[in-house]
Amino acid sequence: MENRLFDLLNKAVSPFACVKAAKDELIECGFEEINYADKWKIKAGGKYVVDHHGTTLFAFAVGTKYRSGDMLRIAAAHTDYPCLRLKPNADFKTAAYPQVNVEVYGGPILNTWFDRPLGVAGRVALRSDDPFHPRMVLYRSKKPVMIVPNLAIHMNRDVNKGVEINNQIDLMPVLDCIPQTGENTDRSDYFITFLAKELGVDKKDIVDFELNTFCMEEPSYVGIDDTMISAPRLDNQTSCYALLSAIENADRKDGINVIAMFDHEEIGSSSKQGAASILMHDMLRRILRDMGECEADIDRIIYEAMLLSVDVAHALHPNKTGKMDITNKPVMGGGFCIKEACSQSYATDSEAVAILCQLCEKENIPYQRFVNRSDVRGGGTLGSIASTLLPVKTVDIGIPLLSMHSVRELMGAKDMDALKDCVRVFFK
Repeated sequence: MENRLFDLLNKAVSPFACVKAAKDELIECGFEEINYADKWKIKAGGKYVVDHHGTTLFAFAVGTKYRSGDMLRIAAAHTDYPCLRLKPNADFKTAAYPQVNVEVYGGPILNTWFDRPLGVAGRVALRSDDPFHPRMVLYRSKKPVMIVPNLAIHMNRDVNKGVEINNQIDLMPVLDCIPQTGENTDRSDYFITFLAKELGVDKKDIVDFELNTFCMEEPSYVGIDDTMISAPRLDNQTSCYALLSAIENADRKDGINVIAMFDHEEIGSSSKQGAASILMHDMLRRILRDMGECEADIDRIIYEAMLLSVDVAHALHPNKTGKMDITNKPVMGGGFCIKEACSQSYATDSEAVAILCQLCEKENIPYQRFVNRSDVRGGGTLGSIASTLLPVKTVDIGIPLLSMHSVRELMGAKDMDALKDCVRVFFK
């Protein structure tokens, strides 16, 4: 387990890199890549993958003995994570330090991003002969290229009491320190020059980019008996890994299994690549149409479908036990979580929950329940958003974490198998 999970964590340093890693793995496992803009020829026994704008991915497997009307089973996760993203015209210079202008993406724990070796990854748009088809290339720096330095405690005596971070002032990464005199002194395009050299292009050919910083530290086991895993991007690569493993190994003969890996969950999902897009609804209809289903049957089959929304959950914090609900206290190592909220910030459907509980109990898969304290607003995920456009039985699940949205997060090592097995049984 750990080798494949660690491999994905190391590869998926941007939504683009996550989709590429997932697509490469699926194709290696026999999935055929198809384009949404082309005509499809879906058939029983076929396995297919669709890349949507580079940061969202769909994959589906049709049973060899496909039977019209058998439950359509769907599992969804997200490819993005909270981070610092580079703005256009990113270069600026302060004294001897070239820097880049960044903005905060999602809701990271900002102080964990200080003093970390940071790389840069994402997608770059290059000039082309046809303006409607710019040349798009993926990029990932091979080494740490920037860092956000902390201010010394001697100049910030109250830092350990909690000091507010100004996103525009305090989070600007440093790229290098250059001499006060010499040819680099007045360079105003330090980063873009570096990026052009990395890509082997003229810097004038870089029209735009979607680049984020990422922590270059490696995942590692933690604990006397290696019971925990500390790593960047556990939210939500653990879920992506579970979905990929399940659909690759499912042996379902008479139905259709679908996974969706959406971008932009951390900023609300409202985009063409997010779970609030109508694409998943249209994708399912198109699959069923291509399998020869009539419109009336398509509506019926979709209505009877079921969706797993797979994203991380909160584990009981040993130093802050009062932050947890008084009767629902999941811990790391106790199994994956079923997440519920009457506000529907987590999709709560007792029928769907009962289905999942019974499947897991039959297979001896450990699970726990998570509900927020009644006086805590809590977070949400893509489940409820997706089900507004796809009104089907839905349940939110995921691995319980500590340090969620930190640059490094913490999980129980055994919980990965529990989540993976849960999705596999759902697709069985």
